[in-house]
Amino acid sequence: MERPGISVLINNYNYGRFVGQAIDSVLSQGIADVEIIVVDDGSGDESRSVLEACDSRVKVIFQENAGQAAAINAAVKLSSGGILCFLDADDWWAPGKLSATVAAFRSHPEVSLVYHRLQPTSVDGSPTLKPIPRTLCSGDLSPQLAKSAGWWPFPMTSAISVRRSAWDAAGPIPEQFRISADAWLTGIYPFLGDVAALPEPLGFYRIHNNNWYRPIDDASMLKRRMAHWQRSVEATNRFLSFHDLPARLSLADHYPYQMAAAVLDGVNARTRLKLAVEGLFFAGEPNLLRRTRDALRGAYHLPRPGRDLSLSEAAE
Repeated sequence: MERPGISVLINNYNYGRFVGQAIDSVLSQGIADVEIIVVDDGSGDESRSVLEACDSRVKVIFQENAGQAAAINAAVKLSSGGILCFLDADDWWAPGKLSATVAAFRSHPEVSLVYHRLQPTSVDGSPTLKPIPRTLCSGDLSPQLAKSAGWWPFPMTSAISVRRSAWDAAGPIPEQFRISADAWLTGIYPFLGDVAALPEPLGFYRIHNNNWYRPIDDASMLKRRMAHWQRSVEATNRFLSFHDLPARLSLADHYPYQMAAAVLDGVNARTRLKLAVEGLFFAGEPNLLRRTRDALRGAYHLPRPGRDLSLSEAAE
């Protein structure tokens, strides 16, 4: 039997100027039987004073800095709801987010993860860019992920909710995910049940210098992404092996990883053509038009060997 209720789990690290808006967006949802747990991961800013002044309906935990995964794990351990909804402290939700999420879980008992789009905003909260992810994926995604090394147009943490029974099956998030814990949620849960995507942008994703979503990637950021993708593939394969699941992931199938390596190293004409063709058949992007556009545009802009990567080239 599924546990009743909803647990909203907010992880905070030095977002004292934002976390109040995140909490208020939950309190204003108008849903009964919701518990709100905030774990502050050793912030050094004004977070403590903000959180200590919170509404009495909010449970606040302060811990030494241990990373995003540890903060989320601590929140889940203290929670009691049958549905776990995650929210980063620098983001916030739109009205109706929780009701739409609960309805999706109740309508689809086979679903382990429900997500929706997020509207990117600037630091001041004004909308910028189009809602993400552009492509939505629903149903059994495990065959797709097995062919794409786990990559898909995945949602960010603040758009993700999971069923408690799926969390219990997966276990806590490995603490190697000090950042980008959503990579574990979106990489593992499609192997434990179906995924349901809600098309509306039911939350807001604040873009600033402390997160990964940005229009420009320089060489340093590309290397960080590649290392993160490699660790994610390794962690997923350990999980699949431990649970006797047949799928195994290979970085050779991870097209964004291969393209990042090509940007850093440069390519000749033959490799450029090879990567363009591979991109046309990449399983990670189900939308044919976007897949074709991204493959051709990305291959066209790959630098030649020996050419320094500039910010403008990385942005292209």
